[in-house]
Amino acid sequence: MISRTFRAAMVAAGLTALVAGPAAAQQCGGDFSQFLSGVKAEAMQRGLSAQAADAVLSGASVSQSVLNRDRAQGVFKQTFLEFSQRTASAARLNIGKQKIQQLSSTFDRARREYGVPAGVLTAFWAMETDFGAVQGDFNTRDALVTLSYDCRRPEIFRPQLLALIEMTQHGDFDPATETGAWAGELGQVQMLPEDIIHFGVDGDGDGHVRVKKSSPDALLTAANYIRSLGWRAGEPWIQEVTLPASLPWDKTGFGGGLTAAQWFKLGVTPRDGNTKFANLPVALLMPQGRFGPSFLAYPNFNVYLQWNQSFIYTTSVAYFATRFEGAPAYNKGNPEPGLSDGQMKQLQQTLARKGYDVGKVDGILGAGTRDAVRDVQMQLGVPADGWPTPALLQALR
Repeated sequence: MISRTFRAAMVAAGLTALVAGPAAAQQCGGDFSQFLSGVKAEAMQRGLSAQAADAVLSGASVSQSVLNRDRAQGVFKQTFLEFSQRTASAARLNIGKQKIQQLSSTFDRARREYGVPAGVLTAFWAMETDFGAVQGDFNTRDALVTLSYDCRRPEIFRPQLLALIEMTQHGDFDPATETGAWAGELGQVQMLPEDIIHFGVDGDGDGHVRVKKSSPDALLTAANYIRSLGWRAGEPWIQEVTLPASLPWDKTGFGGGLTAAQWFKLGVTPRDGNTKFANLPVALLMPQGRFGPSFLAYPNFNVYLQWNQSFIYTTSVAYFATRFEGAPAYNKGNPEPGLSDGQMKQLQQTLARKGYDVGKVDGILGAGTRDAVRDVQMQLGVPADGWPTPALLQALR
């Protein structure tokens, strides 16, 4: 299972600088029973019933295992080829195609009402929970109580706990037994309670939105949520391309400002031959440099980045979605060897000393590090594809 914890953590990182006022400070920590009473009072102020609040909060406890996961969040250090080949496997592709046939009416409705293709939903479904098979084994109620009570990021998790109370009041959640990811995501497509409340769809017509047990509910709720993120119906999201030997490398990556047509004129060639959307703005992405797989990312790719801000995850799931829509497997190419974890940290330290903002020195090739690499590659007069190699590291020493 690939949890959306990455996204929650990135959002949290942007909020931790906020200074909590007295009211916010009272909403976490301190006496645990008083904390629970405060949550119940706030739920009732929002029009939720005391019975629903008690159903969620009675018997709740602080989970040390959740705190441990929160304090030691894993880092994402696999390359695109490593991650995508493991997760977007042939076996998953076959299962997903069978699921699309089995739930054809659900997928037809998702496309008709929300504009979201079957491949897009199926790729998320596969990557997040292996089609619902692996949804997480943390008690969701205790996870959200723990992260709301803990004073690191209560402004993120307390609203999710209140949304969970609302789900319980609707009869859509059993707080005593239902489980999910450690940060509160639940269901077959791993969504947070607030999003389920706002975008929930009763896909099977039983009067409830039960995203854990009902595939139609989970898929149509995800489709409604994806539409809310700005999905543009009828447009592509990512397209594999082949590259000429020479390009204006300063225009690659995000923010290059070129349309697909402009890249086509420069010799960038779509493997599927489709130039129908040539007028759209795109980003030319090379997850492992110019000798590895290359893609044009269309405006719909921004939705993937809102779902999960890990570049490798989003590129992989977007690519996988094209496979369900009929695209062939990408051309792996022959990428130049990358850096080891230790070498990547050395690179980040070197770039930071040169004044680049690479964020935390963590060995992860994130957006800041990629941008810095492209800049120093241009200074060195080599193709600026954003892929750091041992030769580049040596040149910077």
